[in-house]
Amino acid sequence: MWQPNRPQWWIISAIAALVVLGWSPDRENGPSLGMKALHWAVDPWNRLAALPPPLPLGLDDNGDAVAAHDALEAEYYRQYSSSSTARARLTLKNARDPLDPITQRQVLIGVAVFGVLLVWRLDTIERRAR
Repeated sequence: MWQPNRPQWWIISAIAALVVLGWSPDRENGPSLGMKALHWAVDPWNRLAALPPPLPLGLDDNGDAVAAHDALEAEYYRQYSSSSTARARLTLKNARDPLDPITQRQVLIGVAVFGVLLVWRLDTIERRAR
């Protein structure tokens, strides 16, 4: 039975981790596991302020809703301007997956296929050396 050697195991492990961390569920279900881990790493207790979404058009007449939205926005920008560390943490907390989920999956599948071919090629080189 075939057993991968040490370099092959490293390639297999790295590609498996990349696929697991990079695979995003879909557009509606949120970010990939890697992005969720990054968000948790920069704000594990969820204490950083989040930038509120734009105020909906129908609420511009509601003074309380506008004041609440402005207060959330002011707190975000207060934390953002407090230090470069806070700025970096807020930027990473609000980061999104770099690609559209469909494109991201296609890239990950391509990386996995390339990894399989690389492991196969390393096995062929090892057999020729014996």
